[in-house]
Amino acid sequence: MFERELVIVGGGPAGMEAATSAHKSGVRDILLLERDQYLGGILNQCIHPGFGIEHFKEVLTGPEYADRVIKQVTSMPEIEVSLRSFAVHLTKDKVLTFMKPGILENVKAKALIMATGCRERTREMIHIPGTRPAGVFPAGLAQKLINIEGFLPGKEVVIVGSGDIGLIMARRFLLEGAKVKAVIEIQKKSRGLLRNIVQCIDDFDIPMYFSHKVSNIYGRNRVEKVSVIKVDDDFNELADSYFEIECDTVLISVGLIPENELIEMAGVEIDKKTNTPITEEVNKTSIPGLFVCGNSFKVYDIADSVSRDSAIAGELAAEYLRSLK
Repeated sequence: MFERELVIVGGGPAGMEAATSAHKSGVRDILLLERDQYLGGILNQCIHPGFGIEHFKEVLTGPEYADRVIKQVTSMPEIEVSLRSFAVHLTKDKVLTFMKPGILENVKAKALIMATGCRERTREMIHIPGTRPAGVFPAGLAQKLINIEGFLPGKEVVIVGSGDIGLIMARRFLLEGAKVKAVIEIQKKSRGLLRNIVQCIDDFDIPMYFSHKVSNIYGRNRVEKVSVIKVDDDFNELADSYFEIECDTVLISVGLIPENELIEMAGVEIDKKTNTPITEEVNKTSIPGLFVCGNSFKVYDIADSVSRDSAIAGELAAEYLRSLK
């Protein structure tokens, strides 16, 4: 086991901003762990514009935003970046176990910032019955397949839920030549940003059904169709409102779950409804010296807000480290 002043888990916009902020606040021994082979996190697959308006005062794509923050991190030699490093265990004493190719490491951190982001809710979590054919994807996975892997996962698409990634992917599929048959939202209004509703749905005349739900998915080997039904204010199905939509792909865009199992393992008090730390102060947890920032602290709408609040995490970590001296 080795010791470090500050360890940060997650190399997305939150973790990188926390690292540079801590460095600016005087911390000179920083280890930044990222499980992917590149820094940047989810920004790498978000090739659409709309980032950086607040943080950089200009409109950028996700990779452009990530590139600017990566250059800040790599310009500070005291920040050691360890890629392909996957955190697997954490204790209340801030001993972190992580895997990297060919080795299992243990690091004792004087201060620790968790910037682990979120995972997507799946079909099983919202209990859509039916068969289990190929062609059902979380919206973020479909985004990665198209924008990074260069693979179009379907040609006739129904989107379940109106989260921002789902709205953005509706436009993305259309631009790649696919047909988006409908967006099905069980609530009375969209959960996505207004700009995404206008630019991704309204501008392309994509049908959006509010107060509706997908009641079944059909298909043997590949998705063949879905059934849709209207619901009332209590989400009860309304008779005689049933209809079907033929499609070969279903995208699930029904929200995100903060990745906080490691801090829960360490004994941090967690709100079971939101899977986030119970605290009245931004980025803090019930364990002194253990901080959480970015989407693992709360789910943000835009990356600019993530960067703003994650900078505070770096400052808090630096302040905590000074208090130990």
